[in-house]
Amino acid sequence: MQINVIGDQLSQEEINAYIDYGRKKYRGRKISAMTVRADGEFVDLKYEFTDIPFERVRRITGYLVGTLDRFNNGKRAEEKDRVKHSV
Repeated sequence: MQINVIGDQLSQEEINAYIDYGRKKYRGRKISAMTVRADGEFVDLKYEFTDIPFERVRRITGYLVGTLDRFNNGKRAEEKDRVKHSV
């Protein structure tokens, strides 16, 4: 994890507390970088996260699907014969 501290000097203990805070607040997301802007009593935290891979979902023949691999032969033929409109 990349950590940037701007402004006042912070102890490693305080930086670790901000890292723990971000991990608790954003459970399930991986923090790739953190920027801490410190100005006296004021501290601004900015977290950056790693990208989450996702699968594209489309509506085909009335079903929400990512791929056609689970379609039976009838649904595959229906998808092949459908009229595709352009914008």
